[in-house]
Amino acid sequence: MSAQEATAPAQEPGGRTKSSSPRQIPVVRVVTEDEDAQGSLKPMDLNRVIKLLEETDKGDLEDKQLKSVKKLMQYYQNGLPLRDLAQIFKILNLCAGKIEHQPHFIESVHNILKVCSLPFLKKKVSDEITYAEDTANSIALLGDLMKVPSSELRIQICKCIVDFYHAEPPKKHIAGYQPASSSYKIQMAEVGGLATSMVQSLAWLENQLVEKLWVLKALQHLSTSDVNCTLMMKAQAASGLCAHLTDPDPSGQLLFRSSEILWNLLEKSSKQEIIQQLSSLECLLALKEVFKNLFMRGFSHYDRQLRNDILVITTIIAQNPEAPMIECGFTRDLILFATFNEVKSQNPLVKGLKLSNSYEDFELKKLLFNIIVILCKDLPTVQLLIDGRVVLALFTYVKKPEKHKIIEWSAAQYEELQLHAIATLSSVAPLLIEDYMLCQGNARILAFLKWCESEDSFFIHGNSFHGTGGRGNKLAHMRYTLRLLRAMVSLEDETVNADLCEKRAIQQLIGIFKNTISKSNDKEEAIVLEIQSDILLISSGLCEHNIPRKVCMPVSQEWFHICKSISELKLRKRTQDIDPSRRTTPGEIEEISLCYYFPPPPPPLPPAATSIPHSMCCILGCYPLEDYFLEKEGIFLLLDLLALNQKKFCNLILGIMVEFCDNPKTAAHINAWRGKKDQTAASLLIKLWRKEEKELGVKRDKHGKIIDTKKPLFTSFQEEQNIIPLPANCPTIAVMDVAENIRAKIYAVLGKLDFENLPGLSAEDFVTLCIIHRYLDFKIGEIWNEIYEEIKLENLRPVTTDKHILEAITTASENIGKMVASLQSEIIESQARQDVQNEQKVYAKIQASHKQRELANKSWENFLARTSNAKTLKKAKRLQDKAIESSRYNGRPPNAIFHQTAIKGLNTTVPSGQVVTLESTPARLTGGPLAETDIALKKLPIRGGALQRVKAVTTADEPKKSAPK
Repeated sequence: MSAQEATAPAQEPGGRTKSSSPRQIPVVRVVTEDEDAQGSLKPMDLNRVIKLLEETDKGDLEDKQLKSVKKLMQYYQNGLPLRDLAQIFKILNLCAGKIEHQPHFIESVHNILKVCSLPFLKKKVSDEITYAEDTANSIALLGDLMKVPSSELRIQICKCIVDFYHAEPPKKHIAGYQPASSSYKIQMAEVGGLATSMVQSLAWLENQLVEKLWVLKALQHLSTSDVNCTLMMKAQAASGLCAHLTDPDPSGQLLFRSSEILWNLLEKSSKQEIIQQLSSLECLLALKEVFKNLFMRGFSHYDRQLRNDILVITTIIAQNPEAPMIECGFTRDLILFATFNEVKSQNPLVKGLKLSNSYEDFELKKLLFNIIVILCKDLPTVQLLIDGRVVLALFTYVKKPEKHKIIEWSAAQYEELQLHAIATLSSVAPLLIEDYMLCQGNARILAFLKWCESEDSFFIHGNSFHGTGGRGNKLAHMRYTLRLLRAMVSLEDETVNADLCEKRAIQQLIGIFKNTISKSNDKEEAIVLEIQSDILLISSGLCEHNIPRKVCMPVSQEWFHICKSISELKLRKRTQDIDPSRRTTPGEIEEISLCYYFPPPPPPLPPAATSIPHSMCCILGCYPLEDYFLEKEGIFLLLDLLALNQKKFCNLILGIMVEFCDNPKTAAHINAWRGKKDQTAASLLIKLWRKEEKELGVKRDKHGKIIDTKKPLFTSFQEEQNIIPLPANCPTIAVMDVAENIRAKIYAVLGKLDFENLPGLSAEDFVTLCIIHRYLDFKIGEIWNEIYEEIKLENLRPVTTDKHILEAITTASENIGKMVASLQSEIIESQARQDVQNEQKVYAKIQASHKQRELANKSWENFLARTSNAKTLKKAKRLQDKAIESSRYNGRPPNAIFHQTAIKGLNTTVPSGQVVTLESTPARLTGGPLAETDIALKKLPIRGGALQRVKAVTTADEPKKSAPK
């Protein structure tokens, strides 16, 4: 039995101590050698150690203090408990304060820091929360200890921080304790703001490379956290690191770790703030020198990766227009590096320099193309682009790949660079029109498009961002080339457009358009739609403001047929069952049906391409084309699309119809159109008006009648907005309302139809038409009302005459509203009366139907009575005979032969059948009465003069019939 077991009091099952004596005698716990070997945590009076370290009077005090600290570390050699952490770090701080005058304390501080690298220990699960504040303050003290002028201690502090992220389990198990969670130290470092003090410590280590590298290593680990990155950003870590990138460092770690930290700061903190810090001249000069050195002298895989990282960081900085990229000469060098392979240069920076086909050099080339796009947004860069002959360098890729030429890139790499270069030209070429024309840009593009359309055996891999959707074909090349051509045409430069027309660009584009329609499939629908839209936009841009080009183009008729066929195909698909698994692209096919005449702009587009003149320029204003459009039922096509009731098309189509209505032939076509259920164009437009007003929240009653005669057109938005005095050049809410909805366009179209003799309108349509007819009067009244209200708000008092005029205008506008409301009431009442009359007619038909049914029932009842009652049958027979006698003519001429029409022996009151026996017929022919009941069905020939009895003859053209019963 051990000493502990011998002296320990007995315990009851409930945990209550059971004493064997009247009083308990405290005993000292004796630790055995076995427990010591297992790593038991020994208690120690830390307050005594702190008090000893605070004393300063005794002569042999230093030895006692060192011994007490050494003993302390022996006690806590397996880890620091969270409950003792605050006192232990206070001891650490006291020891660090003595180092300057007592260097022997360095070892003690070093030992404590080593133990801090071990996981903290907790006795209870709640210790992590209970001692969180003490732990955070203690860890924050590590950053303050970086001020201690000891290289050994600074390195050990950095090692301790790095160990936070590479925590290892304790080597020995400590009885009653368990290690804190592996992320606990990291969380407490964030709470304590350790990253801020570590960034500040870099200022003290400018000339101490080894210590600086250790600090950078610690910051590299700390920067993996969003919280720490935010703290480092506030401490200006980005500018401090970037400014010292060029410091001498044989190991190369300074540049690597600094770039890694900058990457983390850009990703995990405020990107705009970091860019602002890096946009100083000092930082850009440092980045420039580093990039140049790596570009010219870096040959290892590691150097090339680092070079690309620096270029990406530079690209992000270049997005800031305030960054002095040109002032520091960085822009000129980047343009030189981007074009030296395509354009020969005598600059010593690139003399003898050559890129390999390695992945890093390939990525570098793409990054250089990308940064040119960003740099060209700054207009002062344009002259540098001209000097660097950037357009010529990029145009070297706009050509058919030469199979037999030895190039440094693989086929897939060259394809991706080719697409990237064409995309870059779309941004650069519009800024350098002179260089574009000097390089014969139009001719190069059209030749390249011809190759894209050809049946060449070359097919792209489609394994890049720009090659999306073009695998196994040349659609990706065609798409980006047309984007480039669209960007040039959108400039509206007559030199460029005239050169394109001289080179028969429109005819070539038509051929491409036709081929894309015939060869496209569902998988390529999105990219083909974009190609077709671009072709149509380019043609629209070439024809705009140039009527002779419209007239002389022999392509409009052919294109109209193409567009119409596509629209009809789409309309049929809408009425049939479509495979539900088939995905529809964002652009509907019916867009194509109008895009030659009214092309919808696919994103992204220059602002000029989205204007209405661009969308109608290929036909409007050219009377022969307008007449041809009408002749080929183009207005019917517009109205068919308008009837689809898609909001994104309504405004555009109505605007087009307003322009077309200037042609006097248009009204007849509009009135002749018929939609589903024989709907007319006027009815469709009025229906769109009601739908628009419902969406705008205009007040109407259940019959569509005006409610507020003072504000008959007010929308819910106008009701919510208060009238504010505005300058004369600013449109008011009433004026802006005209352009923001389709009501004005519907009014214009119906106005061209004169609001008279509109076919196919219901009473509800006429009620709405009353409002549309007075739209302009109501809108003028709104504007004058706004003027009057603004005068009141500005505390202005008009002269008496003006005041009377304003009041008269307001009253007249209200009277018009009342007149329209009265007219609507008359239409509604007239319709109500007409409905009553129609209802009465329906009731009369119903009554007649019931009366006829009653007569039929009564006739049937009489028939049943005659068949079931003999007396009733005899009575009916007598009445019938009496009626027959009364209907006969009594005055007979002499010698007249009387024909008996009644058949004797019949007991029936219904009319006889078609077979009748005549007494005047000779008996030798008939065989007597009723001998042959089917005599009427036989044909008897005439022999001589009298009829003879012969056998019945059946004719070939009349089948034999059986005798009636």
